Amino acid sequence: MSFKTGKIAEQTKLSAGIFGLLDCTIVLKMEAESQMREIKYAADISSIKESQARIKPFIHETPVLSSETLNLLSGRQLFFKCECFQKGGAFKFRGACNAVFSLDDDQAAKGVVTHSRFSSGSFLWMVIWSEPTMQSRESTAAKVLQETGAVLLHPYNDRRIISGQGTISLELLEQQVPHLDAIVVPISGGGLISGVALAAKSINPAIRVFAAEPEGANDAAQSKEAGRIITLSETNTVADGLRAFLGDLTWPIVRDLVDGIITVEDKEIINAMKLCYEILKVAVEPSGAIGLAAVLSDSFKNNPAWKDCTNIGIILSGGNVDLGIIWDSYTK
Repeated sequence: MSFKTGKIAEQTKLSAGIFGLLDCTIVLKMEAESQMREIKYAADISSIKESQARIKPFIHETPVLSSETLNLLSGRQLFFKCECFQKGGAFKFRGACNAVFSLDDDQAAKGVVTHSRFSSGSFLWMVIWSEPTMQSRESTAAKVLQETGAVLLHPYNDRRIISGQGTISLELLEQQVPHLDAIVVPISGGGLISGVALAAKSINPAIRVFAAEPEGANDAAQSKEAGRIITLSETNTVADGLRAFLGDLTWPIVRDLVDGIITVEDKEIINAMKLCYEILKVAVEPSGAIGLAAVLSDSFKNNPAWKDCTNIGIILSGGNVDLGIIWDSYTK
């Protein structure tokens, strides 16, 4: 074979390889779109884009931070989507904003009721305190509904909430870091990760979406393993924003579109908070820092199936943490 002929053959093979990759990407996209059409989820890319247009005048487009130090620690390129800088200090403003502005005039006139550990309820007009359990929150909300006739906005198991949270992926993948291989998202009731996964997989079907969950509240991991919703009799974790259970709207999305659930111990979460504060110079609550804890965990680093996830987006979901202990220490 002459040099020229060999060169042409090599170029032909290279071209075939490139077209093969393109064909593979196209097939993946078609298969993903087909799956999401066949299975009717609570939200979709259309409802998420509608949400983006609806809430854009009212929300912050949150920044993305990176750190070479954290890249070296993780062995990956990490991109932190700082929802801790969102209005109210957490991602939940997106969903709450979308849900409220989706109401018609008659519904809005009656007011709305929601229940949450902190964020969703604090974005509305009046906060009514309950015991820090899901049962207490739900019973308190039911009582207010009965007394006022207001509209219930579930904090995560709601199409409007899921769609609002999905706008995070639109910003991240269409405007900020389009070359991500994976996104790591805290999981609790599933509203955040459902919206993120639906939008991300619509934009890039090959992207992987991982959930990060506390070992002491690992109902989502158990649910994935069992193939059905599992609830726990009790939870025990410093990440008190991640103690809710999956709902009937969020579960199918988590079941089908979340590629893996990484569970971590509380000590790993606390260390991730410390790294965020010391290196990124960002105050992040335990629930918000869990994505970094997951990426730094041995179970993630040593999983051969995830070795090709080199560019990873991490959702820092909230920054509502009491730093009083730190400030008090300076006066002692």
